[in-house]
Amino acid sequence: METLNSKALDTPVATRIVAVPPSIDMVNLLGPRDDFLRILEERLRCDIHVRGGRISLTGDASEVGRAAEVFTELVTILRTGQGLTGETVERVIQLADDGASATEILTQNIVSARGKTVRPKTLNQKRYVDAIDQHTVVFGIGPAGTGKTYLAMAKAVQALQAKQVSRIILTRPAIEAGERLGFLPGTLNDKIDPYLRPLYDALHDMVDADSVPKLLTSGTVEVAPLAYMRGRTLNHAFIILDEAQNTSMEQMKMFLTRLGFNSKIVVTGDITQVDLPGGQKSGLREVQHVLDGLDDIAFCTLTARDVVRHRLVGRIVAAYDQIESLQAAAAANRHAERKGRR
Repeated sequence: METLNSKALDTPVATRIVAVPPSIDMVNLLGPRDDFLRILEERLRCDIHVRGGRISLTGDASEVGRAAEVFTELVTILRTGQGLTGETVERVIQLADDGASATEILTQNIVSARGKTVRPKTLNQKRYVDAIDQHTVVFGIGPAGTGKTYLAMAKAVQALQAKQVSRIILTRPAIEAGERLGFLPGTLNDKIDPYLRPLYDALHDMVDADSVPKLLTSGTVEVAPLAYMRGRTLNHAFIILDEAQNTSMEQMKMFLTRLGFNSKIVVTGDITQVDLPGGQKSGLREVQHVLDGLDDIAFCTLTARDVVRHRLVGRIVAAYDQIESLQAAAAANRHAERKGRR
């Protein structure tokens, strides 16, 4: 018992008061029916007591400091005029754990359309967006739902609106996924369109619905399969290659050498979801070894922590990553055992 008491006495207990400005409505901070407060109580390892515009935090000194930082960031976000959601509160806590400024990341608007604003939501997403600003060629590599293509599309629309480029070109492999377009019904456009639909969907989220057909008809925005890029030089363009894990090494080289003057390329893909037939090597996987270290080229990696879809998607991705790591380790052990027997 004495040992337990001495440990308890050694644990530093701190209390800190966070004063909420009168201009901030406590319902906006704590959420309807205290929904945000419940998230904070679950995720922050200290006691939280709210009275009027004063929030009292009590517990371990380091945890109290972390909680105070989270509340300060939430108040700052509200003062910018941006509302909070349960997802935003979760993101602020995650960013505090990563040692990043939530205010700097979650208020970095890229493009707005129809009342919706696109912005990075995690530290790696911010690094990815910053890399697109600072480099001519950027590779965004990560699992589904991490915002690779969506953020690249937002940066493309932003560049077009700012007249930094005169057109946007969106492309992805079609035949490379193992499908045989000749056996699909309809015209060539009918056959290709399903492969390109995710790019259209992202475009519709960021541009007024009336403008999309005009942009496509005029050629200001072009959506085409990767094979259509061969033999072209793309000047004054923002070019996005999606699903790049399904390109061969030759196709990746062909695409990257389409780069013209005053253009920018963003390549996105998930190297764990390669659908190439016949055991072909993924051009996205190999390009990291070929181009690593070259100036004006950036490789950005996103993980399950950057998934911005339903929170369950992040857990699903993490679970699959864990299983794949265990399988890879088991395969390596079997290979080592076979080698040892020889």
